[in-house]
Amino acid sequence: MHGLHLTADLRGCPPAAPLMTDPEALRRHCLQAVRTAGLQAVGELFYRFASPGGVTGVVLLAESHLAVHTWPEIGGATLDVYVCNLHGDNRGRAADLLAQLEAGFGATQALHQRLERGTA
Repeated sequence: MHGLHLTADLRGCPPAAPLMTDPEALRRHCLQAVRTAGLQAVGELFYRFASPGGVTGVVLLAESHLAVHTWPEIGGATLDVYVCNLHGDNRGRAADLLAQLEAGFGATQALHQRLERGTA
């Protein structure tokens, strides 16, 4: 069960940016970030809400998951990356994945949190 859970709460994201309102753009961004970080996607779901059109996206990873939620009406997004370390240390990959996801949003502010899981 040991793993690393990283989150980022973003503010000041450009509300009209495709990642904020376009499920396909967000999907492509997430899957590319997963590949670049060296992790393995095994499933996905992206959903756009009615006006103002925020998006929720989830990618299931062989190593666990990532989730993204956007609020274009307030220029905000939340990012959630959790990886397990059963067959190797994935902490570096988790940090790379979060950084790549975050870079696409152009946020002016970010609050990061880190939780080591399964250590009890």
